[in-house]
Amino acid sequence: MKQTTDTILMVRPYRFRKNEETAVNNYFQEDIMVDNAAELALQEFDRFVQHLNDHRINTLVIQDEGLFDTPDSIFPNNCISFHKRSAVLYPMFAENRRRERQLNYLEALEKWGLRFDDILDYTAFEQDHRFLEGTGSLILDRVQRTAYCALSPRADAGIVHQFCLDLGYDPFIFEANQTVGGLRKAIYHTNVMLSIGTAFAVVCLDAVDNLLAREKLIMRLQDSGKSIIEITEQQMEHFAGNILELHAITGEPHILMSTQAYQSFTSEQIRELEKYGEIIHSPLSTIETGGGGSARCMIAEVFY
Repeated sequence: MKQTTDTILMVRPYRFRKNEETAVNNYFQEDIMVDNAAELALQEFDRFVQHLNDHRINTLVIQDEGLFDTPDSIFPNNCISFHKRSAVLYPMFAENRRRERQLNYLEALEKWGLRFDDILDYTAFEQDHRFLEGTGSLILDRVQRTAYCALSPRADAGIVHQFCLDLGYDPFIFEANQTVGGLRKAIYHTNVMLSIGTAFAVVCLDAVDNLLAREKLIMRLQDSGKSIIEITEQQMEHFAGNILELHAITGEPHILMSTQAYQSFTSEQIRELEKYGEIIHSPLSTIETGGGGSARCMIAEVFY
């Protein structure tokens, strides 16, 4: 099993906006101070996809036709993940995000010749107000079979354990926080503070307030053969943790991120990252401001 794939699923938004239902615990979201945010988000999305295609990453795009009022459909990695012949459907915190499942990702992939016969459906947990939002909540070391998860209102420990039992992963569960109005509050998704690549991990250790848990996280990453690139909480707020390693159809490794994330890294950190792949970055400021997510959030990796 490889850590990375050359095929990804993305959703082109219909009318992107700040999602009022997710803003209650996504502290990365801010008001968009322009009138043409939807148009700007489309331009950012299309430019990003063009960069991916230019680097020969197999990018499958579904167009959201606007039938279900799904302002966050641009972030499909929260609703579904792919594992060779299996696909997993996840329970979502915000009610309007549950409507994203009506975009029929699996049916769309079948048109591209990709069929997933084993469907693990955790969406019934929504009835008990328990949630786990895909590879936003779960950071998967697919080679070492470790599922990292920072607990939050969108990440239930019990469902993490169920996922690990079903897919053959070892859970590594911890708490991660950010400062909001002088208070420490749970980070909504693990993938803004931790990214796992083939041979590296970008992590905001400052977010793990419990020092024993922090040391255990460091040890687990090191024991799995990862070179740790530590980012500050300020860099995390610029989405430096929301990055993703992929590879081209010809095999070359790439590391994806937004231009804001790229500019927040130090030159030394950039040199370290470039050891592991060519960096692809694209401006995503409108999407980041209103959506509270960045490049990694926009990508559902397709392992088949």
